[in-house]
Amino acid sequence: MIQKFAAIVLFSVLSLPFCASAQLMKAKQLFTKADSLRGELTPYRTCYDIKYYHLDVTVDIENKHIAGTNLFRFAAVNDFDTLQFDLFENLSVDKVLYKGKELNFDREYNAVFVAFPNTIPKGKLDSFVVHYSGNPIQATRAPWDGGFDWKQDSNGKPWVATACQGLGASVWWPNKDHQSDEVDSMLISVAVPQGVMNVSNGRLVKTEKLKNKYTKYHWKVVNPINNYNVALNIGDYVHLNENYNGEKGPLTVDYYVLREDADKMSHLQKNVRETLESFEHWFGPYPFYEDGYKIVQTAHLGMEHQSAIAYGNRFGNGYLGRDNSGTGWGLKWDFIVVHESGHEWFGNNITSKDLADMWIHESFTNYSEALFIDYFHGKEASGAYVHGNRRGISNDAPIQGPYNVNKEGSGDMYPKGGVMLHMMRTIINDDAKWREILRGLNSTFYHKTVDYNDIVQYVNKTSGIDFSKTFEQYVQHAGIPTLEIIRMPENQIAYRWIAEAKSFDMPVDIIVGEEKRIRLKPNDKFQFLKLTDSEDTPITADIFNYYIGTSIQ
Repeated sequence: MIQKFAAIVLFSVLSLPFCASAQLMKAKQLFTKADSLRGELTPYRTCYDIKYYHLDVTVDIENKHIAGTNLFRFAAVNDFDTLQFDLFENLSVDKVLYKGKELNFDREYNAVFVAFPNTIPKGKLDSFVVHYSGNPIQATRAPWDGGFDWKQDSNGKPWVATACQGLGASVWWPNKDHQSDEVDSMLISVAVPQGVMNVSNGRLVKTEKLKNKYTKYHWKVVNPINNYNVALNIGDYVHLNENYNGEKGPLTVDYYVLREDADKMSHLQKNVRETLESFEHWFGPYPFYEDGYKIVQTAHLGMEHQSAIAYGNRFGNGYLGRDNSGTGWGLKWDFIVVHESGHEWFGNNITSKDLADMWIHESFTNYSEALFIDYFHGKEASGAYVHGNRRGISNDAPIQGPYNVNKEGSGDMYPKGGVMLHMMRTIINDDAKWREILRGLNSTFYHKTVDYNDIVQYVNKTSGIDFSKTFEQYVQHAGIPTLEIIRMPENQIAYRWIAEAKSFDMPVDIIVGEEKRIRLKPNDKFQFLKLTDSEDTPITADIFNYYIGTSIQ
């Protein structure tokens, strides 16, 4: 037994450099100047803090053309005379007005640099207006690519929507296109041809008939909103309004579906009510009571547009009728209603400062699906759903992307992130505390932008457990850790973690015999434990609740 133990230790030590070399051999991603201009917070962007936008745009559906203005109201963070805003280079910046006069500007890729005639002093509240026009990029696979989704309903009427997460809101309107600076409030004014209407974020405050057979819809957003969440939805919609009695009192809930699908409204009503009930339980009050909750039918599958969720799941349960977990639990509710509503808390209320940390949005929201199941069907069903979702994990790359280049991590951020959070819940082993952590995240970071360290430090502090290495391994590395257990003489076991994260430590449960559960606290050095059971008693790790590899010898 001692010789076997020594041989295994030697093999493990010798194998690690090979793994590291294999990682180094992977080609590095290359990024361009355009990526940096979009993703980096340079002094031209940090010099001003956006307070208010008024986006006023006319949509010419026949010619797939847009034209309009955006008012930038800002506070100067530092003295400056030049700033950057963003607009895709295929769209024209017709002019930039400041105090009624045109300003000089230069363009570099999708970045626009505006020169002011005098220095704007720190602390000053000021504004300028951008006039722009053009044919925006047409999305071919919304919402996974960005731009305008130009469609028609079955009656031949226009059915148009925007979706731009990741690519950036500057694909269709001028703004300071970085997730770290959310505008405090805004007015969205959209003119569309008569016969269809526009639905955007917030509340409809005015409808205006124009002379050119267009109607302008004015939507007011009073809560902070991220650029990529700003949306327009144009169609022949039927509208239904109701109130939901939530934690903060009556919440207005609005449904906009195509006229041809008006008889399917009840499906959305049932799923929305159940979703709000379960998520207010787990996460706290819906974060945007002042702007209400809306769900709007779109031709594309869906997006978490704040207070105006895009919905295209065909009024059925599952994900387009499928259960990606393979357990059956995913067929008992409408995936898009639940998932995109979960983003109202994680993504819209709590927003990552950099797209690299998009895992914060998607990991927590993926786990929100399991919590929805937990609320209505119990913890066992919830755990089965999480375990089933492992089928979608590739372990191909870290779920955190590189900073400052507007790049998210691996798509594993959905199922792998959800699995990681389920492990943390298992380790904490106190569901009341777990719920307190989830609600506390949403109250502590209410309407704020965050980064990796904010989330890690908060979970560590409130749980009383140091999950730093768990986050590091599952978020910043591609693989999963392996729990190595070796049987020793006199009924002892030696155990340790083999992981990419240096000095990895994470509590884990093993099962001795049929039911005896023992909580181990391994690190990357061998530790020893003497068992009281017979030497031939089987030992297994709890790989149902822990997403790990095992080597038990």
